[in-house]
Amino acid sequence: MRDVCYNAFLPFGAALSLKRLQALGRGLGSLMWAALPARRRETTSCVRDRLGVAEWRARELARESFRHSACSFLEIFHTRQVDPRFLRDRVEFENPELFERMSSTLRPVVATTAHLGSWELLVGLIGAFSSRSDCHVVVRLPKDEELGRMIMHMRSQPGIRILPHRDAATETLGHLRAGGMSAFLVDHNCKRAEAQFLPFLGEVAAVNKGPAILALRAKAEVWPCFLLRLPEGRFRFVTLPCLDTACLTGSRAERIESICRFYTDAVERMVRMYPEQWFWMHRRWKTRP
Repeated sequence: MRDVCYNAFLPFGAALSLKRLQALGRGLGSLMWAALPARRRETTSCVRDRLGVAEWRARELARESFRHSACSFLEIFHTRQVDPRFLRDRVEFENPELFERMSSTLRPVVATTAHLGSWELLVGLIGAFSSRSDCHVVVRLPKDEELGRMIMHMRSQPGIRILPHRDAATETLGHLRAGGMSAFLVDHNCKRAEAQFLPFLGEVAAVNKGPAILALRAKAEVWPCFLLRLPEGRFRFVTLPCLDTACLTGSRAERIESICRFYTDAVERMVRMYPEQWFWMHRRWKTRP
């Protein structure tokens, strides 16, 4: 029954313009804010404690986060329409020289990002600007298999290969060693066995060390990048300076920790700058040391 519902919703979502998807997302986020009082309180408290802001400001940021996050999830229906023209007409670049270096380097690239801004559209942009072979995008899929298949379908497009994270390690490592690009969301909670425990927004969090291990084994460059939402349906692509894992020293464990700390610090920097665009509803600090 669920697959019928998902398949019926697909053409409806895909037929909507980006402007209508974003309007629908804002409305859905406002509805969730009103209908989920427990999650509303939990998110507000998290914003207040992690950012050290007043209660009224925390509530304001939490409400905006609900709206932005709903927009981001619905933008998956527009991912397949992201092309070089979209890049030219709607996207500005905060660090164009770094973007050029990331997209033209001959080294293996591990691109790291977060549930911040328009992360679903970022998947499409990677395929639009990358001149390499297919970029591997490693994702965590929901337990609902039908929903997972729909997400895989919406994210897949020419130039993009979507891999479930449980089965991705061997194929992604080979892809990187051949000089490819692989992208990861690195701000989600993970199991203790997968975690490097590091400070994040003033509290120790479980940081997924999988991307760090792959980057180290492939001697890759690690490039943090983010797609921020601007008014009027425009976006800002932010590329931060990279970490060359081939230049790291110390034991294997120390180098893995350095890479995890590098991309975690990059996410924290962006969340502090654009807190309303981060997915605060996620229970980021659930797994404890």
